[in-house]
Amino acid sequence: MDYIEVNFTIDPVEPGTDILMAELSLLDFESFIETDYGLLAYVQEDDFNADELEELPILSNNQFKVKYSYKKIEQKNWNAEWESSFEPIIVDDRCVVRAPFHEEVGGVEYDIIMEPRMAFGTGHHETTFLMLSYILDMQFEGKRVMDMGCGTGVLAILAAFKGAKYVEAVDIDEWAYDNAIDNCKINNCNDIVVIEGGAEKLNGKEFDIIFANINRNILLQDMKTYADSLINKGELLLSGFYEEDIDMLVDEATKHGIVLVEKKKRNKWVSLKLKKEA
Repeated sequence: MDYIEVNFTIDPVEPGTDILMAELSLLDFESFIETDYGLLAYVQEDDFNADELEELPILSNNQFKVKYSYKKIEQKNWNAEWESSFEPIIVDDRCVVRAPFHEEVGGVEYDIIMEPRMAFGTGHHETTFLMLSYILDMQFEGKRVMDMGCGTGVLAILAAFKGAKYVEAVDIDEWAYDNAIDNCKINNCNDIVVIEGGAEKLNGKEFDIIFANINRNILLQDMKTYADSLINKGELLLSGFYEEDIDMLVDEATKHGIVLVEKKKRNKWVSLKLKKEA
């Protein structure tokens, strides 16, 4: 599936960029790259509605000047862009996420190779970084794990590296699905089961740990499905939202017997660790 890239120029850049990302996340935009002048935002072509951009609240806010243009991008262009700009990421001095064209980084426990494409999740975005940080501190030996909205598959791969007994990775996007398969092969994680689809793929299955790094609206929509698929005392890691979204997500989780254990924050993005208690 092809994507639309929307190039925003914002004045002032801060806090305009953060406000704009929050508004775009409600319009099916999946990933963002901050620039010196504003923001590049990406949405699947089928989900793009140019009229909705004109209705963004920030455009009518006289505290900001916002201009934008958009274009269709193809996978081959995205690959070239990543190869020129993608730098290795080191998480908590224990895990490195790098592309195949990078040299190895010594002194870390886990070395994950990502073939970066349009798929979200290289560790550069705060939410992926936060999720990786949680995974590094958790026990996975003998556990069954589900990675919802897996993107590149990086979270599933780290869970497998840490000894998970069984790992599934699911994404509704065809690009992400193909990319996750490739990355599992590159990292010799051939036992990870990669599936194209959404939360319906959880039906009838049970997991000890579920990851869901998506957006607030999808998390709210699918919370009951996550709860139904978690064993008692099972753990749920959530990210893809801002601090102001915490209360509504925790409230929805509590309705289904899942309680907040811990939260982490990185540059206004948040990740939650929750546990099923009923």
